[in-house]
Amino acid sequence: MQDAQIKLSSVATDSLGVSGRAMMEALIAGERSPGALADLAQGRLTAKHDALVEALTGQFEEHHARLLRLLLTTVDHLTAQIAALDQEIAATLADLPDPRSVMSAPSPPSGTSFGTDLLARLDEIPGVGPTSARVILAEIGPDMSIFPTPAHLASWAKLCPRTIQSGAKSTTGPAGKGNPWLKGALGEAASAAARTDTFLGARYRRLVKRRGHAKALVAVARSILVIVWHLIDDPQARYQELGPDWHQRHLNPQRKTRDLVRQLEHLGHQVTLAPTSAA
Repeated sequence: MQDAQIKLSSVATDSLGVSGRAMMEALIAGERSPGALADLAQGRLTAKHDALVEALTGQFEEHHARLLRLLLTTVDHLTAQIAALDQEIAATLADLPDPRSVMSAPSPPSGTSFGTDLLARLDEIPGVGPTSARVILAEIGPDMSIFPTPAHLASWAKLCPRTIQSGAKSTTGPAGKGNPWLKGALGEAASAAARTDTFLGARYRRLVKRRGHAKALVAVARSILVIVWHLIDDPQARYQELGPDWHQRHLNPQRKTRDLVRQLEHLGHQVTLAPTSAA
């Protein structure tokens, strides 16, 4: 379509949406009138009629129609395959056995399977969607007995600094590579959580000021993995949002006072503290 000077993607957000697909099908069928093609727009795209007319004015020929039909057939084929895989993944999750069943663990809510309930609880974490929750669950599994503590899981996933020893000297190094699929899913979740007005978003904004973007994302990804460990380890646990002001509400006043005094003294001020009178 770009070769034929058809600039539909510059106007429509989703060229393969309902409106875009109808216009492409009409082009393949032989319709060449930009006005008639623009009239096929639906929803909010109807407000961009004039822009659509301009974008659909080009040199679309039969050669382009054959290529477009071939490409749309490929898209439909791949979409059907993705849908089939999604159904298989959903069925596998529904049949996922509870590793604590032999220990008479509490059963999930009536009408839901262990895997479906676990996926829904992971989906409640800010930044974690259904797709990333499936990837996380596929990579670490539903049995947390192999990771005695969240720290063991974070260490296995390489979301903590390495300790480099040389003789009697110990220094910290960058985190290792770890599982690329797990770290990729956690990285996407951390990036999404960093933009939210939540505890995880506030954690990112606190750390990025002094540690930088990359290290702040790793720290948020580790926090998400710790939350995941608790949700999988305890079938009754649910994610509870602490709020973006949690750190301010639980601030150590003595430490904050010491830090502020040190900053003022560094600027050349002499600080004398006096307690306020009780109300």
